Amino acid sequence: MNIAQILRHSMALGVDRLDAQLLLLHTLGRAEHDRAWLMAHDTDEVSAELHTCLEKKVMRRIAGEPVAYITGTKEFYGLPLTVDARVLVPRPDTETLVDWVLEVLDTLGTSCVETATPRVVDLGTGSGAIALALKHTRPDLDIYAVDTSADALAVAQGNAQRLNLEVHFSQGSWLASLPAERDTFDVIASNPPYIAALDEHLAALVHEPLQALASGSDGLDDIRQIIVQATDHLNLGGWLLLEHGYDQAEQVRGLLSDAGFANVQSRRDLAGIERCTGGQYVHRAVTA
Repeated sequence: MNIAQILRHSMALGVDRLDAQLLLLHTLGRAEHDRAWLMAHDTDEVSAELHTCLEKKVMRRIAGEPVAYITGTKEFYGLPLTVDARVLVPRPDTETLVDWVLEVLDTLGTSCVETATPRVVDLGTGSGAIALALKHTRPDLDIYAVDTSADALAVAQGNAQRLNLEVHFSQGSWLASLPAERDTFDVIASNPPYIAALDEHLAALVHEPLQALASGSDGLDDIRQIIVQATDHLNLGGWLLLEHGYDQAEQVRGLLSDAGFANVQSRRDLAGIERCTGGQYVHRAVTA
């Protein structure tokens, strides 16, 4: 069979065109950006051995497994990340959060940064996507990344080593493992679990780690924990920026306002959905 016939066959089995192209490119040992090459070579014959290999991948995709797990890679913010079932597949929506962190750091300048080098922590780092994107874009940053899962940290550390990006990794539950008197940051960023435990959408995500997806009855349990912990770990003028569900922005704004954050606002993703919400820490609580 030639390339055009194989793609038609894969689509007839129930795989959409883009996924079929990506799986075929991976099987052929070509980059995922080579879709134009497929069209230019659509009459090229594919060996029976490679076709059999592709068929196995197609069947995995039909069973609902993400393409990124099948190919073992996912691009995020221009970086090729290694991913597998130990971590969530990085979503393009999360690039909105990275953009906002970079914007906040530019706005802070040196007026609110308490250390010579701006410090940022990525909570629930997973594959390391946010932390590595920030370090790649701003090499001057002092980047920390935390995850409760040792398996996820192994993936993130592998990505950092392969991309030659220096990030400080730590295992723990959000900020609880970081000493408040020592580890304070100019920006705390997180894409935490935010799906309600009984949400029907979880059924379509069975291949990804549940602990990185669901968070209590309303999906906000982890966001509440992060907000409570954040005030002990933010420098004055620093920001807490959170990714959340498509319908949670108003609730998250309320949680931040109730916790005393100022300049509370939300940002929309490329689809126009309020995807991220954050606030600025402008005063420390006075203790007796």
